[in-house]
Formats: sequence, C-alpha cells, structure tokens
Amino acid sequence: MERGPGERTASALFAGFRALGLFSSDIPHAVRFSALKRRFYVTTCVGKSFHTYDVQKLSLVAVSNSLPQDICCMAADGRLVFAAYGNVFSAFARNKEVVHTFKGHKAEIHLLQPFGDHVISVDTDSVLIIWHIYSEEEYLQLPFDKSVFKISAILHPSTYLNKILLGSEQGSLQLWNVKSNKLLYTFAGWKVGVTALQQAPAVDVVAVGLMSGQVIIHNIKFDETLMKFRQDWGPITSISFRTDGHPVMAAGSPCGHIGLWDLEDKKLINQMRNAHSTAIAGLTFLHREPLLVTNGADNALRIWIFDGPAGEGRLLRFRMGHSAPLTRIRYYGQNGQHILSASQDGTLQSFSTVHEKFNKSLGHGLINKKRVKRKGLQNTMSVRLPPVTEFAAEEARESDWDGIVACHQGKLSCSTWNYQRSTIGAHFLRPAGLKTDSTTATAVDITSCGNFAVIGLSSGAVDVYNMQSGIHRGSFGRDQAHKGSVRVFAVDGLNQLTITAGSEGVLKFWNFKNKVLIHSVSLDSSPNLMLLHRDSGILGLALDDFSISVLDIETRKIVREFSGHQGQINDMTFSPDGRWLISASMDCSIRTWDLPSGCLIDSFLLDSAPLNVTMSPTGDFLATSHVDHLGVYLWSNISLYSVVSLRPLPTDYVPSVVMLPGTCQTQDVELSEETVEPSEEMIEYDSPEQLNEQLVTLSLLPESRWKNLLNLDVIKKKNKPKEPPKVPKSAPFFIPTIPGLVPRYAAPEQNNDPQQSKVVNLGILAQKSDFCLKLEEGLVNNKYEAAVNLLKELGPSGIETELRSLSPDCGGSVGIMKSFLKMIGTMLDRKRDFQLAQAYLALFLKLHLKTLPSEPVLLEEMTKLSSQLEENWIHLQLLFNQSLCVLNYIKSALL
Repeated sequence: MERGPGERTASALFAGFRALGLFSSDIPHAVRFSALKRRFYVTTCVGKSFHTYDVQKLSLVAVSNSLPQDICCMAADGRLVFAAYGNVFSAFARNKEVVHTFKGHKAEIHLLQPFGDHVISVDTDSVLIIWHIYSEEEYLQLPFDKSVFKISAILHPSTYLNKILLGSEQGSLQLWNVKSNKLLYTFAGWKVGVTALQQAPAVDVVAVGLMSGQVIIHNIKFDETLMKFRQDWGPITSISFRTDGHPVMAAGSPCGHIGLWDLEDKKLINQMRNAHSTAIAGLTFLHREPLLVTNGADNALRIWIFDGPAGEGRLLRFRMGHSAPLTRIRYYGQNGQHILSASQDGTLQSFSTVHEKFNKSLGHGLINKKRVKRKGLQNTMSVRLPPVTEFAAEEARESDWDGIVACHQGKLSCSTWNYQRSTIGAHFLRPAGLKTDSTTATAVDITSCGNFAVIGLSSGAVDVYNMQSGIHRGSFGRDQAHKGSVRVFAVDGLNQLTITAGSEGVLKFWNFKNKVLIHSVSLDSSPNLMLLHRDSGILGLALDDFSISVLDIETRKIVREFSGHQGQINDMTFSPDGRWLISASMDCSIRTWDLPSGCLIDSFLLDSAPLNVTMSPTGDFLATSHVDHLGVYLWSNISLYSVVSLRPLPTDYVPSVVMLPGTCQTQDVELSEETVEPSEEMIEYDSPEQLNEQLVTLSLLPESRWKNLLNLDVIKKKNKPKEPPKVPKSAPFFIPTIPGLVPRYAAPEQNNDPQQSKVVNLGILAQKSDFCLKLEEGLVNNKYEAAVNLLKELGPSGIETELRSLSPDCGGSVGIMKSFLKMIGTMLDRKRDFQLAQAYLALFLKLHLKTLPSEPVLLEEMTKLSSQLEENWIHLQLLFNQSLCVLNYIKSALL
C-alpha cells in the first residue's frame, strides 16, 4: 500500500536516542598515542560505529558517526582511524566524522594497514591496494592467487623503508617493496597457516602466530628462527610484546586464555585463564607501561596491570556488557536512571542512562556462594546458576535486605539479589518438601513495600516468602492455585489483592493476607503476560491469541480490548500516568495503545523482533531489547518536547521500519525537504471565535481588563500618592557666575509672571470620542462590532472614562446612552464576549444610576435588556445544575 503525501512514515511518539551496554565486538581494537595530550586512547568497534576510550580512566571520549553497514575491519595511526564495511573503507578524523572514502575493492576487506601518507587494504580475494590518503587515489594494486598465496596477515617491519611483510593461509610469507613493486624475498614458512604478525622490540625480529598454536620468533633479515613457543588452546589470535624493560610476550587464543612467555628463559611464566569468555580479538601492551589492553567478542574491554612479583596480571579497569542476548530488562528505582538487565550469559547487570561510569554488574548467580569462597574455586562454571528468565525488583528496603528476586531457567528455587552490594543475596526461595524435579519456577513478583516475594510454579502453586528471612509465609489455594502452570501474576500497591493467571485460561483474584479466593474470570485464551499499573489499578493481559485485554481490578471487568499484533506478544509496559499501553511482539512491531480512547495511536516496525520493553518512571525514555542483540536501546519520548498528534491510526495503516539507535546520542542525519515540511495531521488547529451560535462564548481578554471595573474607585484610592512627585532641578552644563574679583555663582531666575494662568484648557475635551461616534453610527445601521472592539482595546481606567462621558452632563446624550444599551443587547443575542457584556453593563448602571430613571426612552430599553438577561441566566443555571448533579453522583456512586 502506498502512503499519501500527508501520512507519516515513522513513529510519531518515539525517536531513537542511543544504545547502552555495547563496548566491543570480535574486531581487534586499535591503540593510539596522542602526543598533544600525552595520553593513550583505545578504539573498539560496536556495530556500525566505533568508540574511543581514554586508557587512563577508560572513559568514553568519542563515538563515531554510523556507517551504512557493520564494521568488518579497523586500523588507526596517529591522525586517522580507518574502518572498513563490505568492499569500502573510510577514514575518520577527530574520532567522529568521515573525511575520506576509498572505493575499488570487489570483495570484502579484511585487513587494513596505515603506511605513512598511504594506507594498504586487502580483501578476501587477496587483492592488495595501496591508496594515497588525501587524494583517495590508487597508488598500486597487487593481485594474488588465492589458491597459492591467500593473504591472512600484514605487517610493516620497523626500519624497513617502503616494505611490507605478508602472511598467508598456506604458511609462506613474502616481503615486498611497494614503491618499486618488487617481491624481495619469500619465506618458506612452517607449512601451517599464518594468523598473526607482530613486530618485536628488536629490529629485524618478527613474531609469527600460526594456526597450530605455535608462536615463531623469526629474524627476517637472515631468515632464521630464533625461538618457538606452543600453546594448546588453538590458533594464535593476536600477539604483543612488553616494552617497559621486561622481555615478555603475550599471545591470545580462541578460548579466551592468554599465555605470557619469558623471551630470555624461553618458557611460559604465567597463564591468564578466562580473561574473556570468548576468543581474544586483540591484545596490546602499552608502550613503556606495564598495562595490557584486551578485547573480545564477549562485549568486554579490559585493562590488565602487571605489578605482581611473579609477573602475573590483575584486572585494573574494564567496561563490560552482556556477552549473550538479553532475556529481561526493567527500570530500577523511581528516578529513571538505572536499567536492570538479565542475559543468557547468566549475569545480572545495571546500566545507567546518565553515564557509563555508573554501570555495575551484579555478577553470576552461584549455587553455593560460601563454598566457592571457602575453597577458592577459580573455575565457577560448574556451580553457576542457569540464566535468569524473570526477575522483579523493588528499592523500598534495598538498604535493609535484598530487593531483587529472580527465577532461573529450569530451576525450582528462586534467588535473591542485593542491588547496593551488587551481589547475589543470602536466600534461595523454594517450597519445603517438594521433591519433584520437573517443577520449575515460572513467575515472580515483589510487593511494593519490599517485604514479600510471590513465586509461581509450573505445578500451579503460588507461594509467598518473606524477603528479609526467606521464610515461607503461605500459599494461595489449598493444594494449588491453578490446575495448570502459573503463567503470570501481580500484587496491587497496598498488598490487598493478588491476581494470578494459569495456563488453563482462568484469572483469579485473591486476598493477599488470608489467601482466600475472591473472584475468578474465565478468559477466551490462555494468558501470556500480565502487567499491573499499581497507581491506577489497571491490569493489562496479553493472551495467546495475540490480543490484549485491559481490566479494572476494582470492578474486575474488562474495560478495553486491543487486537492487531500478528505474532506472540513478548512484553508490555504502561506509561507513568497509565494513559498508554505499549506492547512489543514477535511480528517486529512496537504498538502504543491509548487507554482512554481505546485506539491505536502509534506503531512502528524494527528489523529485529523486540523481546523486552520498559518505560521510564519519569516518562522520558522507552527501553527495548531485541533478538540476537547485546545492547539496551533507548527511545526518547517526543511528546515531552514537541507537539505530537495523537490521532487514532486507521485499520489499514502500514507501519514503516525504523532503524535501531546507535551508541551516539546525536545522529547526523540530513533531513529531506519532505520530512521537514509539516504533515497535514500536525497542522495546528485554529479555534474559531465561536464554535456555535447557540453556545455562550467568553472573551479571551485577561481578567484584569474587566473583573475590577466596579472597584476602580477603591483601587485609585489605595494607589493615591501621599504627596505629588517633586521634579529635581536640572543643573546647567556651565554654571553661570557673577563678574567680580571674588567669583560667585549666579542665583537661578524665578518666574514670577502673574499673568500665567494655571487653568487647563478643556476645549479639547469637548470633542466626542471615537467610541461615541461608533455608538451614533450604531443607531443608524444597528452594527456595534467596531464599538465593542474599541472597548476591548482600552484598559479599566479608559473604559470608565468612556462610559462616564456618555451622560449629557459630560458631553454625551440620551441617544448615545440608548445606543450603548442596544450594544449590550446585541452582545447578549450573539452570546459572544458574555462576561464583558455583564461587566460593561454593571459599570454603566453604577455610573448613571441617577440619570436612567428620569428618561423614559432609557427605561424602556432597560426593560427589554432585563428580560433578555433573565432568559440567558435561567438557561445557564439549568446547565450548571445538571453538571453539578452528575459530578456529585460520580463522586459518591460506586461504578
């Protein structure tokens, strides 16, 4: 279906802001030294962009602009960072913006090597191209036969001018002079593929990493092997040498282990096991410092320091996210600054939306924490708990005892966690005497007071535990709460009501204190999710038929039903005020439902199905997690800072695909002219002056222009000054003096002219004002709009002056006063400026109360006006009484 010119093409409520928890990928990092700031910087790839960190504090310095595709290779020199995507690579300046783009490869680039004013790129077809950086032109192209020499590593040996060393998957190495385009020498190799090349601190010496796990220290000047080392952890992924006076070499492996070798004694001196949970992507010793920087595909960047007596390394600083896709995310606390996330890697972490330095990991769940500490187990894989599938958190009593309860995949017992101590808690909650191995915990919740945890089991039982002591405090129902497994449940904010739902399709309401069943409701389909907005008592239920039902827990009735998702609903969240219900589904859509109107007001698609969605307690961000993604993605709420149209979407609306936000907060996106122009639905509505002729319409003038007209004499009396203001005498620029031997100042001349009169000439006041002239015209043509507009422009004092001048004693006439009363009648007939007509008439009667009874013409006009006023007031009084009656009924009656 094609969209019209006025239809929106993206989400109207949410805009991509940034991604949290992404720090590294399987691309090796790059270390740079800034001579200006005398600091080291490390650059890591994250999807389509890269991060630059200051090694000193591992603080994020810059985030680059996004590339069209994921980065597949990266390198850096002192000025630029080179990043390849597909068969194209770009050069970034200032760690952010693209300044050069190089196109010419036909296959994907997998190696980059800066080379002075040139850069060397190698693709998977073993085509080597040398580029001039600033002109972006090819300097040289060297094609290689993949079957004979497939390039797998590249190195520029120190002091070897214009020469590069190439390693191949076949095992041989070649030394080339790129300026003369000549092959200088071919090294036979060791009949095993080369995986890594690294320059040793000594000139002419190169370390060669092989597929067999061997590291060969080779002299390329004399083609002699100096020493060999072997690791049994698989191929060598990366190599680095210490340059701070210790002859140590570090070699990475696919297992996440790092071997440290002494080059003098030619032996292994230490092993850094499980430095990363995945393969070591890159490791680099900082120049003349005992610091080792490592990164891996486990989304971790770590810095190790070697200050021990035996040369072992200890973890100094790190930035770490989840190494496996997320299973659940929820905001923690009421300030909206922390997001708790559980992952398939078994860890529970907290990400800050303010700054990465506030991130913290609660670690892996351990079956027996005391036993691990007592025995000092290094490998805790055997005692780790399975991944967390569900968790609930409450910060009310976090300083007193554990405030997080979590259930694990395939486990009956639920663990407690302490957020302040960032560790697993002291209790494992499980029912006593239950020995069935097939029973598992399926749902958890924690009360708003933080004292009780409620756990649902696959056997249909729902148990309550005390969070402080871990003691079982009762169960709902005699043997079980539901015949089927407990899918979801919720506890209200006052610990009065517990709502449970089972796989048999029954929703039950229980008294929380005495565990008695109050009410049960049969559902059309089995529930999949349940979400309770505790402040409003609104319960959201996602069913297996992809529909959503909304219940009021007071009346226990369904108040809204939504349908439209084409896949299983994975998660839901309420807005803080309870007006919106946001749902995420396996059909890759996120939909926003407006509860008061019962309509769909926003919908957008994503390229990856959303697994979790949670709204900030402050309403500023929406956080999502997605299938096969390691990060938490933030979406800003546009309605907080912009005008948003919340019109219901049509039934045939087709949402568009929105890209996930990157790690940079501000994306440099050039808006086209079509998106800049406001659409038809975003044009501001101009309200007419009167919606209907039968409706009483008030004026838009402020109250100060009409409310105090009857009290002007009191206001003037209060504001009357005690004495007239004194004008200061102005001194002349040159003070005059009297001529003579002794200089004296001349006294100012006083004007004693007796003929000057102090009587003000009132001749100008004898003329009629514009208001009086408009009233005289109204007697002829019966049009008073101009006269009313003149009064609207005047202030309270000006209005009083004009109305006072209508009497014959002040220059007016009886005809003008009659015209004024007709003007008031016209305003009441049209039902416009209703309060102004009342205020003007009240002031008129107050000023001319003595004149009106003596003029029959004015008495006749006032009689007509009185009946008109009475008719309008009776109509308004009836409407007021009806509204007050309905309002009192709503307040007192229980609906």
